[in-house]
Amino acid sequence: MKSDSSKRFPQEGRRRLILPPPVGLIGTDAPDPALKWLRELADGNTVMMMGDNPALPRMPDAPRLLDFFKHRFGSITVRHLLNSAKQAMEQGQNETVVIACLLHDISNGALIRADHGYWAAQMIAPYVSEEVAWAVKYHQALRYFADPEVGYEYPESYAKFFGTDYVPPDYIQRDAEFARAHKWYMTSRLVTLNDVYFFEKTDPIDPHIFDDIIGRNFRQPKEGLGFDNSPVAHMWRTMIWPNNFL
Repeated sequence: MKSDSSKRFPQEGRRRLILPPPVGLIGTDAPDPALKWLRELADGNTVMMMGDNPALPRMPDAPRLLDFFKHRFGSITVRHLLNSAKQAMEQGQNETVVIACLLHDISNGALIRADHGYWAAQMIAPYVSEEVAWAVKYHQALRYFADPEVGYEYPESYAKFFGTDYVPPDYIQRDAEFARAHKWYMTSRLVTLNDVYFFEKTDPIDPHIFDDIIGRNFRQPKEGLGFDNSPVAHMWRTMIWPNNFL
């Protein structure tokens, strides 16, 4: 079902406050506004944001994968994922690699950046093959370690992002070593080989060129992502309503 754009927004007519998630404030100089804003609720016309935010496009009632690309993912993420998947497709890679490239950074798009490979793999696990989820999970660790034999070098961008003396933590080193010896190593490594950042403006890519590949490799629940009672439905709902107070 499509969303009804004429439906009233919840809490209509009230001032709605959006409290940043704690994970985005810890370790920064940004003050936590929680106590101040909780006091402001006393005026009777101020509430904490719940449900559809009028500042965001309203999602369909039964959202599908590309609805998140269109309505929730940031432009850099969308450009990056579409370019990575298109590059893999043009190389003639199999559909397992292409769909893994299309999905590998979806956690970055509208959920969380830290440990994004692990989060993304968990989000997609009920809907893709075990190999696809595995490749997405381990691309994060493999990204930090060169493999000249297959043409993968440590990304220059990482030196800019983290500094030239950055050393990945033990769990990343452990998981990269584990992945190097795994039967699906090259599936995940091919994700890293196509994990090229596209911060500059590139020609737009129609996401529907992947419709058939998605149809064969991503099991979309009839209830919509976020509403199928899967173990990860809450992750998709969080992207649908990212500003909910609770």
